[in-house]
Amino acid sequence: MTAVHHRSATVQGQRLFYREAGPAAAPAIVLLHGFPTSSFMFRNLIPALADRYHVIAPDHLGFGLSAAPSVDEFDYTFDALARLTAGLLEQLRVKRYAIYVQDYGAPIGWRLALANPQAITAIITQSGNGYDVGFVDSFWTTVWDYQRAQTPETEANIRTALTLDATRWQYLTGVADESLVSPDTWHHDFALLSRPGNDAIQLALFRDYATNSPMYPALHEYLRRCRPPLLAVWGKGDEIFGPDGARAFAEDVPDAEIHLLDGGHFLLESAGDDVAELIREFMSSVTVTR
Repeated sequence: MTAVHHRSATVQGQRLFYREAGPAAAPAIVLLHGFPTSSFMFRNLIPALADRYHVIAPDHLGFGLSAAPSVDEFDYTFDALARLTAGLLEQLRVKRYAIYVQDYGAPIGWRLALANPQAITAIITQSGNGYDVGFVDSFWTTVWDYQRAQTPETEANIRTALTLDATRWQYLTGVADESLVSPDTWHHDFALLSRPGNDAIQLALFRDYATNSPMYPALHEYLRRCRPPLLAVWGKGDEIFGPDGARAFAEDVPDAEIHLLDGGHFLLESAGDDVAELIREFMSSVTVTR
């Protein structure tokens, strides 16, 4: 059995929980989770990679088992979450690493890459958008409306994303055999979403998500200039970030590997073995100088 360590570190005064496995001297892969989950989403992927890689999976502040200071105590932005992630990696003395980004993990990962391009050895994106194409209007219209104007109506509409039904929907939509997805997943996430004050944290990040699209041109320029090895592996049935979001990476990284698999937004739950094998094959061709 692979030893996975469950640790915490204090970074910039905030307690961050992270999972860590694999040889410290091996090439590093940093797994960055999305909404509304945590490093829990990587519980099966970590052991599948740790024989060959140093795997680190933090919980973003306000998520999972990391601290969750109130919005009065901490300004929840993607800039701030990226700075905390960078601080954690600095503490762990991880100077060069591949990133696996999913959902919210993508804007955090893009900020890390833009701030320190030489640190990034490869990019694995699984429903981690970096282009304006790929956003599925039926999901995002509610978010966009709330970003434009915070009214009682737009807030009530966006709060439906914080319900148990919406969390379950994210896990099951697009999955042909729903019995492959453990109900533990959405109940685990919903319990953490339901902590007092966490709703305000999530509303702040919904608003701040508007800062991500304006960053995309800089991301595209980075991709064209640095040409990092890139693997996009996506659920065909993802109704949050559609497959066009995966295909778009080939515009700036022509040799990007793009795989569309049967599954949804949380592809690891129904096709985890396939994703792990694609990552292992992809990373075996990546030359890493630590």
